Amino acid sequence: MYRILLADDEGIMLESLKNIIRSNFGSECEIACAKTGRAVVEQVESFRPDIAFVDIQMPGLSGIQAIKEIRKFHRNIVFIIITAYDKFTYAQEAINLGVMEYLTKPINKRKIIDVCTNAMLKVDETRQKRSDDLKIREKLETVVPIIESGYLYNLLLQDDFHTYQDNYKELLNIKENYAFMAVVEFGDSVENGILTNAVGASVRANKFYPEFREIAKGFFECLVGPVMGNQIVLLVPHEKEKVEYEERVEILTRMRNMIHKMELRIDSKFRGGIGRVCPLENVKNSYSEALRALRESGSHVVHINDIPLVQDYDGEYPLNLENSYCQRAIEADYGGAAQAADQFFDWMLNNYKEYREAIEIKVLELVMRIEYSAFFKGGVKYGFRYRENYLKEIHGCRDYEELRNWFQRKTEDVCRGMATTKEKESESVVARAKAYIKENYQKDISLDDVSRMVDISPYYFSKLFKQEQGEGFVEYLTRTRMTAARQLLRTPQYSIKEICAMCGYSDPNYFSRIFKRYEGVTPSEYRERLG
Repeated sequence: MYRILLADDEGIMLESLKNIIRSNFGSECEIACAKTGRAVVEQVESFRPDIAFVDIQMPGLSGIQAIKEIRKFHRNIVFIIITAYDKFTYAQEAINLGVMEYLTKPINKRKIIDVCTNAMLKVDETRQKRSDDLKIREKLETVVPIIESGYLYNLLLQDDFHTYQDNYKELLNIKENYAFMAVVEFGDSVENGILTNAVGASVRANKFYPEFREIAKGFFECLVGPVMGNQIVLLVPHEKEKVEYEERVEILTRMRNMIHKMELRIDSKFRGGIGRVCPLENVKNSYSEALRALRESGSHVVHINDIPLVQDYDGEYPLNLENSYCQRAIEADYGGAAQAADQFFDWMLNNYKEYREAIEIKVLELVMRIEYSAFFKGGVKYGFRYRENYLKEIHGCRDYEELRNWFQRKTEDVCRGMATTKEKESESVVARAKAYIKENYQKDISLDDVSRMVDISPYYFSKLFKQEQGEGFVEYLTRTRMTAARQLLRTPQYSIKEICAMCGYSDPNYFSRIFKRYEGVTPSEYRERLG
């Protein structure tokens, strides 16, 4: 079916064109008519013609003017100009507008049929091209996720993948040499910082995966990996080798907004961890960091720069259990570290029970590894002779149960030291923030200003401050200002307007409302009570 618009101010011409087209093309065509330039533009919007015969001379807008207006929004209509004026300027304008034919009246029947046939062929070509483009796009939509998944799989698991990396970069149009990785985890609900029903969520993920991809790509120009358990990995190419503070906060904001949108549209809970920018060939380091950030409980999204780092490990099987043991020990999670230590010890007994010396060496290696990491984080002290009895103690264990107990005791010592250090680190950040507030409360300071000063993102700083202080940043700042206001109100030499400014407020009325909320009276009434 072809939709054909006929535009001419002469009714006889319209009827003649209509009869010729209907008698030769019959039911293949749907015809509409217009007698003014304005009507042509309006008909195009409502009728959506494939072909349009347009007279140049019509009331109001000329045919040329109407075509110019239509071309702004509709590029594929096949236009045929009809005119009684054989002027070069008209013909030139018609060519510039991409008009297919320029017909001068009178027009014989054969010419109209030939022009109509050619126009229909052109419409068919356009439709076929559009159909082919859609098919190619559909195939790409099927293939691209597979290529992206393959690329991410190789980046994370193949040590010698750099040999093939350029091919993937070309296929996926990756021009950047750096990237960071984010890991998004999903489940039914959050309990003790862990997303529940990982298996069930993983099964459901295959249904919502296309929507997940669409949302993720709406917030980041990224590659989306496959569903792995209850996690999906994102790789975000980056131009620079480092993310500055402002950009890090912006990335966190986008990730939080992305997760919020996912939770609105997908029936699951989501959390995200973000690693640092790395060269593409080493981006699996960013993946490891994103996983560690993900384990930071209590936050929707955490960037690795906002938490103490754990040293990477390249060890023997079972790698995941070994990494879990080391990570939980450094995080001062004795319960988790003790459980991982027990499981690892059981694995050694199940596989190498007859090789006691090898088990002793492995136990010593793991203990010294977490002590080494804890030392660089201030969790344990180091003395050259502190561990001189380790070999004697290990060899002196009468059986494997005593060796297991020794393993657990040393693990507990490290966890205890790291817990103390973590408390000191938090106290140090909050202490610096409080000192800054004390010195600057009279200025227009914000959460962003203070978090920038301590070099922690606003989201994480806000959480940390409330954990350590027992109240939020705004509440603490306001309370500090109210304390200062009470002291200043005891000094008659300052007016209330001056005190307002000295306490960091620019609006006396707002200052008065805040003061009354805290003290129950206005600043004026408070001063009057003091006499």
